[in-house]
Amino acid sequence: MKTHKITLIPGDGIGPEVSSAVVSILEAAGAATGVRFEWHRHLAGAEAFEKTREYIPKELYESIEENRVALKGPVTTPVGGGFASINVTLRKKFELFANFRPVKNLPGLKTKYPDVDLIIVRENMEDLYAGLEHEVVPGVVQALKVITSKGSTRIAKFAFDYARKHGRKKVHAIHKANIMKLSDGLFLRCCRDVSLGFPEVSYHEHIVDNACMQLVMNPYQYDVLLTENLYGDILSDLCSAFVGGLGLVPGANLGTECAIFEAVHGSAPDIAGKDMANPTALLQSAVLMLHHINEPETAERVQAGLEQVYREGKVLTKDVGGTSGTKAFADAVLKAMEAPVAAGA
Repeated sequence: MKTHKITLIPGDGIGPEVSSAVVSILEAAGAATGVRFEWHRHLAGAEAFEKTREYIPKELYESIEENRVALKGPVTTPVGGGFASINVTLRKKFELFANFRPVKNLPGLKTKYPDVDLIIVRENMEDLYAGLEHEVVPGVVQALKVITSKGSTRIAKFAFDYARKHGRKKVHAIHKANIMKLSDGLFLRCCRDVSLGFPEVSYHEHIVDNACMQLVMNPYQYDVLLTENLYGDILSDLCSAFVGGLGLVPGANLGTECAIFEAVHGSAPDIAGKDMANPTALLQSAVLMLHHINEPETAERVQAGLEQVYREGKVLTKDVGGTSGTKAFADAVLKAMEAPVAAGA
């Protein structure tokens, strides 16, 4: 039996609940496919600070450095003050330059936009998320937008490589170069240069505000969206609405050495501990992780079980129109995963 060491960051709010549900499902799928997981659990954020006086303890950094793969639940980020985003800090620390977010409908779940299948590839380290801001004089704050040819070229190559390998036909670069002529202009030049090496992939450009309108009117015109950091953050939330919301959409932060897989939603402290949270987003993130560590059989088993639960529509959480809790949903996925084994017995 193959063993994978995975750094697990349960998070806070609903994080521990959805993380526990996902771990139980992965372990069951792994047991059926000859895969074992060794979980290295670590705290991050306010809870970690209470116990270690560090928002990201050095043991967590060391664990990710050693394991090179982490699965992360939501961690609360203070608004308008407080400590820096744990997500952004980890991305910078491990140079996780590519944020990868597939947006695809789950079977049986009715939405206003059926059959959506989009990929958002977002530059993950630059732009306004560089966090370079200061108060010039009282009442005047300046924030610096950072765009480099290295970062733009690297993320463009990632997007086009993905499109080529997975048979995607179009890449749209999303920008605001009509206003941000130097920064977004540089991003576009890099995207154009990279596109020349991929003649089989159709290359297009849309201004970000127009892209928002176009997505709402007709998301099917898009295939791969290639974006700077801020635009990608906004568009990925917008696109999640096509398939049922943030509780369903997975996310991956990828670098050359390490990867962190995370749900893209928040910590929802208002429902924490109430057995109400939907673990789907983190579970689909874990499926991305399984593919990343080259365990496609286990990944397909988990995804098939998840999709069967949605297809039947009997045991769903309240956010998607059901009445079940987190544990009942996880149990339903576990039961659904047993079906292929029973059929082939």
